[in-house]
Amino acid sequence: MILAAGTRLWNLGQPHALVFDETFYIKDAWSLWNNGFESTWPANADTQFNAGITDMFTNTGSFVVHPQLGKWIIGAGMAAFGPDNAFGWRIGVAIAGILMVGLIMLVAHRLFGSITLATIAGFLLAIDGQAIVLSRVSILDNFIALFTLLAFWLITLDRVNARARLMAWVDARRAAGKNPTWGPTTWARPYLWLAGIAFGLAISIKWSGLYFLAAFAVYVVVMDALDRRRAGLKFWFSASVLKQAPATFFIMVPMAALTYLVSWTGWIMTTGGYDRNLVTENPALRWTGFWNWVPDWFQSLWAYHATAYNFHVGLTTPHSYQANPLTWLIMWRPTSMYYVGSKLGENGCEFDTCSSAITALANPLIWWAGAAALVYLVYRLVRFREWQVGIILMGMVAGYLPWLMYLNRTVFQFYGIVYEPYMILALTFVFGIWLTIIKTPSKDALLDEHDLRYRRRAGMTWVTLFLVAAFLISAFFYPIWTGMQVPYWFWQAHMWLPSWI
Repeated sequence: MILAAGTRLWNLGQPHALVFDETFYIKDAWSLWNNGFESTWPANADTQFNAGITDMFTNTGSFVVHPQLGKWIIGAGMAAFGPDNAFGWRIGVAIAGILMVGLIMLVAHRLFGSITLATIAGFLLAIDGQAIVLSRVSILDNFIALFTLLAFWLITLDRVNARARLMAWVDARRAAGKNPTWGPTTWARPYLWLAGIAFGLAISIKWSGLYFLAAFAVYVVVMDALDRRRAGLKFWFSASVLKQAPATFFIMVPMAALTYLVSWTGWIMTTGGYDRNLVTENPALRWTGFWNWVPDWFQSLWAYHATAYNFHVGLTTPHSYQANPLTWLIMWRPTSMYYVGSKLGENGCEFDTCSSAITALANPLIWWAGAAALVYLVYRLVRFREWQVGIILMGMVAGYLPWLMYLNRTVFQFYGIVYEPYMILALTFVFGIWLTIIKTPSKDALLDEHDLRYRRRAGMTWVTLFLVAAFLISAFFYPIWTGMQVPYWFWQAHMWLPSWI
């Protein structure tokens, strides 16, 4: 985490300019912090904002298509350090990135029971380029990655807790001479309640958090059913579907929905937000019949969401750095978020030509090895059905697969930050096999202690070489992740694929 803090906080206020989509989120955050809703800005706002003139927002609500929580977090940093301080613009995403490193270590320790593997997972996330860039550019994706990873950790805690409670109940029934058949309906699942809140926080950043809620709600129901079957309950399937599944739904979904609604408090408690008074000013739009009791503000909020949804599904505006989701795992088109070219004497350039770039480019070794590890984990799940493998792959299902429905939309490679932790966990799992911390049932049982020691020594060598190589590659790429001014030829040396330019 110290390493993560260093890579994310060093020179965080540079460049002192709105970078990429910061032009939307930082200005929205500041007007939200002041007005309680996102406001419009004059046409030339970016230039003046960069110069420290930050009070140009109006009192007219602006149409925005993402919920408010991420912008509240950005606005808090601006309030703490000043709206004219670029460090304040970005401190929120930087803290989120640092916390993610701590969280992935907690997750890895829960999954693998190894401090060594937990440290490896944290190290890889701390030095990866995409994670660093998304922690230094004030856009929303780092927040959703943080809250979905938090929910993921809580789900892993619930799995252990729920399984233990079920087995204790079964043992108690059998000790009393009773044959367990259905099993209990368990509402006392504190980690699941907290996971519902965490999923709600993720959805309050971007609606894509819904994919995680849906995927892991199904995951919990399926795993509960399998736990009942392993416990020998006669009606394990019926009990899971008819008893526990409805309870699981009412534990997770209402908590997420309430959390999401609370995130709109600024818009609800004020009157100037976009479409805030839509139904009040247009009574013909008011719901009738059974639903006429619903408050006008909620009906207006619902209409606002319908408008935002139509915007999302119809977004096809071409962008030079848009990337088809089919290419994300091979890192074909990383996003250039900032680039300034200078000649000798311009902007402090001391070479014939200079480049300052912020490119959301992951560490190639970590990313490509992580993608390969995912392929192995699919095989591993089919072959051995380990729960650790299943839950890691479920993170990928929630974070990546839904984007395959939007192959023609304007989407970007950096959206992958939300599933990157699970790629790193997959890679860490493979390292655990190399180090013999994680056993392979069909092979390790046939090896004697001498063979295991040999495998362990060889694994330590290869893992150490990988980690050293990954660190050196990150050191090589760090200047183009952080906007440092470098010679143009040095920037070109990082463009390993033509599609990266």
